[in-house]
Amino acid sequence: MNLLVMSDIHGNQSALLSVLDKVNTEYKIDACILLGDIIDYGMYSNEVIDILKQLSYPVLCNIRGNHEDAVVNEEYKRFSSERGRQCSKFTRSILTQNSWNYISQQMSDKGLFEFECAGKKCLAVHGSMEDEFWISLKPEEELTAYQKFDYVFSGHSHIPHYIEKYYSVNNKNTRNKKKVIFINPGSVGQPRNLNPMAQYAVLDMKTEKVILDKAAYDILEEQSAYKGQVDEFYKNRLEMGI
Repeated sequence: MNLLVMSDIHGNQSALLSVLDKVNTEYKIDACILLGDIIDYGMYSNEVIDILKQLSYPVLCNIRGNHEDAVVNEEYKRFSSERGRQCSKFTRSILTQNSWNYISQQMSDKGLFEFECAGKKCLAVHGSMEDEFWISLKPEEELTAYQKFDYVFSGHSHIPHYIEKYYSVNNKNTRNKKKVIFINPGSVGQPRNLNPMAQYAVLDMKTEKVILDKAAYDILEEQSAYKGQVDEFYKNRLEMGI
């Protein structure tokens, strides 16, 4: 069972297509996990949704991020800047009926979803259990609230991580240890780890092999779609991954 894990596509069509081209060439993907924020910031929210609707493998979970939640509910006050609020309002204004149908019917209205895959107990959360939409999971913390899971997939920070944590349990067969694997695939469309490439993860559920991978894409082509609709910041940041 090979899982493609993507988060924070943010309306970046070129980045998403590059990821899918690379993944389809280099991996055999059995299913996909989508961790929210597929829309906003970028100029191709509708096109990104159309691409996701055509994936050739099943989507095991498809949760909302804070941007879907804000746009659907018209609640923009938690964005940290006025440019963010205006950008989300613009995105709401251009969504097609097909996009609204996808968000309302094919995405969970929550930012947190528990499921099982290959006999493993999994949690997908856009942010964290502290706040499923707005507060990122911090891998340097103890994270004892997550110890009942085998895998925890999170997004929102736009910064990839892979970490194994071990907890004390009453199980002699495992020498009283419980392992939880935390994976953040980074952002496909708006990376913030000083690397502008589109970022994602591939997980082999059988071997526990995790690849935090990157795909190059035509940033200039994506930037050409920005024609003053939103603050230039969201166009310019693509060049540096900030």
